Amino acid sequence: MRLRSDVTRHGIERTPHRAFMRAMGLDDAAIARPMVGVVSMKGEVTPCNMTHGPQADAAKEGVTRAGGTPREFTTISISDGIGMNHEGMKFSLVSRELIADSIEAVVHGHAYDGLIAFGGCDKTLPGAMMGLVRCNVPGVFLYGGSALPGRHAGRNVTVLDAYEAVGTVMTGALDESVLDEMERVCKPTFGACAGQFTANTMAMVSEALGLTVPNSSMAPGVYSERLEIAKRAGAIVMENIVRGGPLPRDLITRASLENAAAIVAATGGSTNAALHIPAIAHEAGIRFTVDDVAEVFARTPLIGDLRPGGRFLAKDVYDLGGVSIIIRELISGGFIDGSTLTVTGQTLEEEHGAAPRPDGTVIRPVAEAIRPDGGLVVLKGNLAPNGALLKVAGLKSTLFEGTARVFDSEEDCALAVRARAYAAGDVLIIRYEGPSGGPGMREMLGVTALIYGQQMGEKVALLTDGRFSGATRGMCIGHIAPEAAIGGPLALVQTGDRIRIDGAARTLDLLVDDAEIARRRAAWTPKPTRHPAGLLAKYARLVGGAENGAVTHAGRAVWTNPAGEAGL
Repeated sequence: MRLRSDVTRHGIERTPHRAFMRAMGLDDAAIARPMVGVVSMKGEVTPCNMTHGPQADAAKEGVTRAGGTPREFTTISISDGIGMNHEGMKFSLVSRELIADSIEAVVHGHAYDGLIAFGGCDKTLPGAMMGLVRCNVPGVFLYGGSALPGRHAGRNVTVLDAYEAVGTVMTGALDESVLDEMERVCKPTFGACAGQFTANTMAMVSEALGLTVPNSSMAPGVYSERLEIAKRAGAIVMENIVRGGPLPRDLITRASLENAAAIVAATGGSTNAALHIPAIAHEAGIRFTVDDVAEVFARTPLIGDLRPGGRFLAKDVYDLGGVSIIIRELISGGFIDGSTLTVTGQTLEEEHGAAPRPDGTVIRPVAEAIRPDGGLVVLKGNLAPNGALLKVAGLKSTLFEGTARVFDSEEDCALAVRARAYAAGDVLIIRYEGPSGGPGMREMLGVTALIYGQQMGEKVALLTDGRFSGATRGMCIGHIAPEAAIGGPLALVQTGDRIRIDGAARTLDLLVDDAEIARRRAAWTPKPTRHPAGLLAKYARLVGGAENGAVTHAGRAVWTNPAGEAGL
């Protein structure tokens, strides 16, 4: 069997290479076997990834049992929880690209034959999947799992409850001692956030794309079952090395990308998926934009009653039987294509077709959907010609018209919200926070949670060219494109303007006449960047628009293997 890694060990010219391998404790037999990279984000920067250590060890055991030689390495992670509400959040979305880039560098730099890639905190999941697809070696994505929910005052709580409780304390409706109690119990274990926020959303996306061990994503991160899942991943990678596939790009097709968008819509998942699914598609050389995502969202029913728009958590889905329940129901209803492949070589329908039926509470049957369309919509209009994202799951009304209050940074808006210097009917505008304008497209959970905690969640709207956390709820519209920094219409809004949002019609409009807009455009000048050097400056020069996934390179990287065959 010819292997990519043969280039590192065959012939007298590779004597020094083998010496390095022996220095790591490898003997002749280990050096001769397929080399499989096992990448995780284990470390001490976030609890989301602290499940990775034992799971990576189990994945290595699975590779070894199946006749391979595992090679462990790690990559970075930025904690969205700790990075929130300050300049550090600008590095969150950037980290997705760094993760994919670092995986590419290690896999190709060492000519590994296969890859197991873990994800935990939000951007690590799409980053790892993008790295898999870019390298296109036999590989499996694994989610490290979510945390168990905490308990407070007789109910399940998550970090979102703590965020929102901060705003409630500011109104005087909650004592700070209660907030202290919640801080200590809302995240009681290692693992990613427990709701259908970005991490669990992208974990489900990995299932719909076929990139992971089937029906593994909802098992809590601290459950020992995850060790067996990781061992199975090792065996699957080795099987795919031997039989030559399926490779990641065999799995990423237009049909599987539509499946991914469908599972986001059906579960009221994170708006960030509308960035990450196009970015994963881009790695496979497939153009799949926010418009494609919007078409799927519009035709997919919301069947998961999951937080933040609903009531339940990832563990509730696991207790019922896992994500297979959702996939089977969507296949049965014609909303997911069950013929797409998974890493096992079996189709999505073959892997998930025997799942239990929905329980009717956590997961509804399609015939009893919460909404006939998905939990997210893409809005367009003269304020967002290239699109904007609104999570409608949980909203009492999707129609809002109000008066603009304009802020040129998240900090300025946050000061006003903390001082409660805003009123019902306001449309808060946070601009110059897009991919290149921030740079980094920060999340606004700190602001949105304060608004909700102050009991103003649907009494005001918030618009931004930045992002929202998967935990955000309310009349919050993000990813407005084109962004303000490149002269998008958001840059032309003035305090006092009227703005109309219609989620049912999927429109977002600035109610100012065309002549006035043209006058403002002629007078507009770009704002100077706050980050003229360093990583954020490089990112600002390279990054594209949110509507295409905020990607930074041309897509579908081609690598030539040692035998001179292109396409790896």
